[in-house]
Amino acid sequence: MQSNLVERTVADVLNEALSAADEELFVVNPPADVIEELVEVLGEEAPTVRLLAAESELKSVMDDFIVASRAADHIEAERLDVRTHEGGTNTLLVTDASVVAIVSAGDRVAGLATDDEAFIESAYEQFTSDWESAESFNLRTPAISRVRETLTAELGEPTADDFDGVLQSLETARGDGDGLDEVTISLLVAAKNEDLLYDISKWGEDVGIASKATFSRTKTRMEEMGLIDTEKVPIDVGRPRLRLKLGDDRLREADTGQLASVAQSMLAA
Repeated sequence: MQSNLVERTVADVLNEALSAADEELFVVNPPADVIEELVEVLGEEAPTVRLLAAESELKSVMDDFIVASRAADHIEAERLDVRTHEGGTNTLLVTDASVVAIVSAGDRVAGLATDDEAFIESAYEQFTSDWESAESFNLRTPAISRVRETLTAELGEPTADDFDGVLQSLETARGDGDGLDEVTISLLVAAKNEDLLYDISKWGEDVGIASKATFSRTKTRMEEMGLIDTEKVPIDVGRPRLRLKLGDDRLREADTGQLASVAQSMLAA
């Protein structure tokens, strides 16, 4: 981008910057909403994005499983690298040929560019140096492609499809104790398909979503609130396994797209 760009959304400005970058783009000091938009717009043909952001902003965004699992996909594909960077107030998009500041005003967003070659060179050198000394951000969330692949392999396509369907019906999936997070969603779709608690919790621990203990605690809470029921399934050796079932007619009658909203209304009651 060599000229100013005024658009409706941050996504528009980011798309323009990604299209203009050849091999590498620094995204510096973005707030949480810009990070979220960046994860959303990154595509397979994107240049390598080096994200330098405050740790607090990164933690806020990556607490949402939907965003974090997509970001993990980009990281595994080497389209995205994330490091922590404190200080600075301007959100900048920097390459070796351009510097663009993202500025919001009302319902419009502008990418304000400079053509000063000396400034561009200095900025690129500065943020390259900052990048080399910055610490990597530890994203523990598994990539969504790996989640889907392993869930299909371990519990079957119906459960994996329902997991996708619930995620698509949600704006966020945060592990803040309210609403639906990735563990609650996993147990909900497992109950819809009458899977075993052992199978869904083992899968969740193996793929990196949460420990078996977390799945067990969440199951108990959901059972107490009437979202799910369990029945014992005898096995040849050892204690019986628990089969999960939906615990309320409202959930049993809901299709996949409605499952999350019905569960959320029950949790809020």
